[in-house]
Amino acid sequence: MEFLQFDASDDDHGITTLDAMASTPADRHAAVLAEAAQVLAWARRQFPDGPGPIDEGHDWDHDLQVTVEDGGWHVVSLTLAASPRFAEAFLAAFGPGPD
Repeated sequence: MEFLQFDASDDDHGITTLDAMASTPADRHAAVLAEAAQVLAWARRQFPDGPGPIDEGHDWDHDLQVTVEDGGWHVVSLTLAASPRFAEAFLAAFGPGPD
């Protein structure tokens, strides 16, 4: 991943949240969206029971937000809610975020 670097956090219910955000000028926006699409395609291939609520037995769910800020900067935010097995597979496939 060139643009999306995911940070992981765990809650008391065994759900891992994987968050990434990228803010780019308009000419780089398509590349960021392509990375988000790559992550979501991987998730659908590896865990076809999602997306859906983790508390209803799905392994993953997601929220993708795209906004345009003043000055023309494009912001893409991707949040994944993950079961422990999804989080483990995700980190093996995409690696941990920056320290």
